Amino acid sequence: MAESSSDTLLPLGASPRNAWKVSADAVDMTRASRPVNPLTVNDNGRSLTFDLARTGIVVIDMQNDFCHVDGWLSHIGVDVSPARAPIAPLTRLLPILRTQDVPVIWLNWGNRADRMNLPPSVLHVYDPDGRSTGIGKPLPKNGAHVLEEGSWAAEIVDELAPEEGDIAVSKYRMSGFQDTELDSILRNLNLTTLLFAGVNADQCVLCTLQDASFLGYDAILLEDCSATTSPGFCMDATLYNVRQCFGFVSTSTQMIEALETRS
Repeated sequence: MAESSSDTLLPLGASPRNAWKVSADAVDMTRASRPVNPLTVNDNGRSLTFDLARTGIVVIDMQNDFCHVDGWLSHIGVDVSPARAPIAPLTRLLPILRTQDVPVIWLNWGNRADRMNLPPSVLHVYDPDGRSTGIGKPLPKNGAHVLEEGSWAAEIVDELAPEEGDIAVSKYRMSGFQDTELDSILRNLNLTTLLFAGVNADQCVLCTLQDASFLGYDAILLEDCSATTSPGFCMDATLYNVRQCFGFVSTSTQMIEALETRS
């Protein structure tokens, strides 16, 4: 196969959103600009406009251990039906966002098999007596290792099967930014606004959203695409704190209606 001419600039970068153009003789570090794609929704009576061209959706922990009746939460006696509530709205929203070239990032709890990056303080939350079915231990019903990368337990529920072009990131704490490559990926995608969805809204979703805010991202929690198995007041406090301190709240219904109206 003939080699490219030395004066032909070729793209160099993991994402076309953040790529140089290079040849043997030249390096062009200018990034291609993306036309602004504004979308306006409402948050408690206030208009909120953001740029879909620089927006991604982070879907957190919609995996078997948290959302399936044979998963870990159900095994320890938790009713997982609330955790399944985001499935239907996400099924409607994600295909529409993909048509708008909005990256879909699946952020699942998937630990190393040897758990070498987890301190006792994290392990204790899920195995308080050292004898419980905690992180990395097999579920009695199907043998899947709890919250372990590559196991059935860490896989996304069947109803929300990822599509080609989606991005998967494993996390190891309540926040998806701690000890992971999430921030590097989001910056390579040249994103400024993040939509948040998944479970549990008051735990992993909120912690990840908070860290995103601290890192300078614009954060929008999708209320109908988020849920928790905690008591109702925990969701109320989450919505209050997101609006008060960390970002905004909207719904998938609003976004779909806004896109349909614009069309």
